[in-house]
Amino acid sequence: MADLTAAVYDETVRADIEDFRRNAVDYTDGKLTADEFRAVRLRRGVYSQRQADVHMIRTKVPAGMVTVGQMRRLAAIADEFGGGRAHLTTRQNVQYHFIPLPQVADLLHRLADVRLTTREACYNTVRNVTCCPIAGIDRHEVFNVRPHAQRLAFAFLHKELTDSMPRKFKIAFAACEHDCIGTSINDLGYRAVIRDGQRGFRVTVGGGLGPLPNESRVLVEFLPEDRIVNMAEAIIRVFNQYGNRKNKNKARLKFVLRERGFDWLKEQIEANYADILTNGGIAMPDEVPEGFGAFMENPPIPATGELLTVLEPKTADPEFDRWLESNVEEQKQDGYAIVTVRVNQGNFNGEQMRGLADIAERAGDGMVRFSMTQNVILGYISVRNLRRVFAALKLIGLSGSGADEVMDVVNCPGAYSCNLALTKSMNLGDALAEVLDNETDPRIRALAIHISGCPNSCGQHWTGDLGFYGNARKINGREVPYYQMLLGGGPDQDGVLRFGYAIQSIPARSVPIAIERVFAHFKDTRQDNEEFRAYVLRFKVEFFRAMIVDLAKPLELAAEMYQDWGDDVSYSLQLGRGECAS
Repeated sequence: MADLTAAVYDETVRADIEDFRRNAVDYTDGKLTADEFRAVRLRRGVYSQRQADVHMIRTKVPAGMVTVGQMRRLAAIADEFGGGRAHLTTRQNVQYHFIPLPQVADLLHRLADVRLTTREACYNTVRNVTCCPIAGIDRHEVFNVRPHAQRLAFAFLHKELTDSMPRKFKIAFAACEHDCIGTSINDLGYRAVIRDGQRGFRVTVGGGLGPLPNESRVLVEFLPEDRIVNMAEAIIRVFNQYGNRKNKNKARLKFVLRERGFDWLKEQIEANYADILTNGGIAMPDEVPEGFGAFMENPPIPATGELLTVLEPKTADPEFDRWLESNVEEQKQDGYAIVTVRVNQGNFNGEQMRGLADIAERAGDGMVRFSMTQNVILGYISVRNLRRVFAALKLIGLSGSGADEVMDVVNCPGAYSCNLALTKSMNLGDALAEVLDNETDPRIRALAIHISGCPNSCGQHWTGDLGFYGNARKINGREVPYYQMLLGGGPDQDGVLRFGYAIQSIPARSVPIAIERVFAHFKDTRQDNEEFRAYVLRFKVEFFRAMIVDLAKPLELAAEMYQDWGDDVSYSLQLGRGECAS
């Protein structure tokens, strides 16, 4: 990109979309092979699906926040192109499914009208830069990291250095001690710190999930805030040079770390960082084009004397009380509350998206935030307006309580659309939510369930208190959908995400039974204030394996065992060429 002016950005984006349109026509006319066209479309966030002739489109949302105008455009696109539906991912993206190829360029232009882009939302690039969803309004944050995340995202967009790396590269920014955005599972993580009055970041590298998860390592304890782009460029240079370009299954930065060692990796990064400081590199933008990163120009004036409390006398509406308890927290700015809107497995429709934009505009700060747990967060909701906001959410079917609790299952689309998925993970999520919505034990409700339709971790199954990923087996010569069960993932006492322990693979239909057994035992045997991970470690993998071993291969299978959740036909394993591991 020539320089960082809005006009140059807009011109570049429009030209890129039209270039895609020409390539799409060439592919349709047989002038490009499927492999030649694959790189073209993936750079623009256009994925194949298991269904023929339609595509999934992934829209990047830098730092996880959009304006109400952008949210309304996302809703309009859902209605015009996506069958009225959209999906929130665990990386704060918005996805649309079942888009015919001839419609894609028009969809991309509609996004560009409000400065949203799909560019480098997938492929071997810097993916969507994620950020603490409540940065700027969190009572516990060190400082607001959202501007840093948005400027870094813009710095690497449309750059030759990041256009064709060995594999995808993920970056996340955390604003507080609790790592709500999972910096430790990213290739590059920035966690806000202040040292001697100076703002900066603790830098980690080499994290990742997938079939072989890897914990990140601390690269730098303190990096000045104005050097984040320089450090990112140094790491990307090393990744570009030494990442495995022959085997994509071993191409992530975490494999460079594993195979060459942390000391070697750190030395190479430091050498490149020094070269950038001496000879220059990609610059940190002073600002980004309006709309590329959503900024609040005129935040509401804080209301004095209206502190949020859930200790007030209970009302005559238990539904509202439950929602207030689980979905609302006090904001940093006095008199305002943060409202988390529970979006079932990240799936919502155009009407709901417009309704959320209306609420954010009329009762909040005009911004809509997306969380890593596939929910929507509204900020600057006046405490006096909480009842009205609850009523407005109820009208659009989004007033469910239990946000980020055990019934609020994190999930990927699975075999609904993905070529790699082995199971219909969202259908299992629906089945579990229906059972767990009635859970009353507060210690159980505080747990998290993460599900993926395959081992690739789009649902981040490694980091849930309970995790499941799809696989398949044959019993009596017939295919049966299975899930590998993991226990004990999630943040440790330092807020760092830890991976769960693999217990046992069980039939998909037996998952609720397995969960029921674990929860019953946890209730009966937990110690005072014992966290779930500590409980798992105390009893060990072998104990839990024995607890559910009878489910692993039942002597007799009921007819539904041969069917995936939500199906009334026998399960059949179908796989295509994988593209959408987020």
